[in-house]
Amino acid sequence: MNHSFQDTGSRDIHEDGKLYVVDSINDLNKLNLYPAGSQHLFPLEEKIPDFGTRSGNGRRSLFFMGLLIALIVSLALVFFVIFLIIQTGNKMDDVSRRLIADGRDIDDLKKINNMIIKRLDQLDLEKN
Repeated sequence: MNHSFQDTGSRDIHEDGKLYVVDSINDLNKLNLYPAGSQHLFPLEEKIPDFGTRSGNGRRSLFFMGLLIALIVSLALVFFVIFLIIQTGNKMDDVSRRLIADGRDIDDLKKINNMIIKRLDQLDLEKN
């Protein structure tokens, strides 16, 4: 790493001017130990991310993931509303059945009441 100009006597001047991208100290040590094959060990394409293509794809995939989540939530809400409509319909059917049954009971009670009143009137007339 701290090579002086005298240490590089065996190397070509063009090789000293090359830039290497390293991710860690371990990679830097490998470059110092194997300078001749270092270009093959660490290709430049692997070390430098390609922001031009990946960022557009990342935004697009993020948009599609958001759209997918929104669609799933919307679908869940629609199913919940349909479930509530069906449940409300069933409850309304039960209430209407009860009202019809209670209405019949009330009509029967009115008839019985009228019969009792007629009988009491007859008994009242017989006493007088």
